[in-house]
Amino acid sequence: MTSYATSTARTDMGELRRLRSLLPPELQSWVTVEAAVDVSPPLITCEELGKDQVEVQIDLVKWEQLALDQRNLLFWHEVARIQNDTIPRDGWEMAALAIGLGGAVGELWVQDGLLLVLALALCGFSGYRLYRRNNSQKRLKEAIDADERAIAIATRFGYTLPNAYKSLGSALKTLIEQTPKKRQRDRYIKRLEALKKSAAKAKERARSERSSAPRPAY
Repeated sequence: MTSYATSTARTDMGELRRLRSLLPPELQSWVTVEAAVDVSPPLITCEELGKDQVEVQIDLVKWEQLALDQRNLLFWHEVARIQNDTIPRDGWEMAALAIGLGGAVGELWVQDGLLLVLALALCGFSGYRLYRRNNSQKRLKEAIDADERAIAIATRFGYTLPNAYKSLGSALKTLIEQTPKKRQRDRYIKRLEALKKSAAKAKERARSERSSAPRPAY
């Protein structure tokens, strides 16, 4: 008799295999999909493992509570982030900031004006880079751009444009309902608002194309 744990493990592995099959062919050799192992992980996120290796990590417990189409579009959103090269990286900025701060303190002690200025300049530049990388408006724009690209990926996998918009919109509504943190919830709300505007433009564009198409002669 199959145990519950064994059955769950098989279900999880089946879902991971299914998601790997949803990767565009050009990503399949260097993007992997795995179950998240952290305590209280996000629903889905990406992590750069190396120069040419990215891993999509999924909290399968929360993931299984979503409808299939919702999962697909949220997965393609992460795929779009990879394609847009907007995955956060552990860059050199934090190390440079630490070095600059340490150098500034040291030069204050030895009173070397030139080295102090250089250390402060390093602090300022690395701090500015950190600010730009973590800027909330920049991150929101990147997420909205990834939503647009996720819609395009969905159409490559057989979704109609209206169904792709509907599925992603439904997924964002579910995340809004399930997210207790106001800042994260507001980000989902703004993404949903941008998605609605995009869907309206796409609908109007399709209507214009139909009206301008030549009618068959009888």
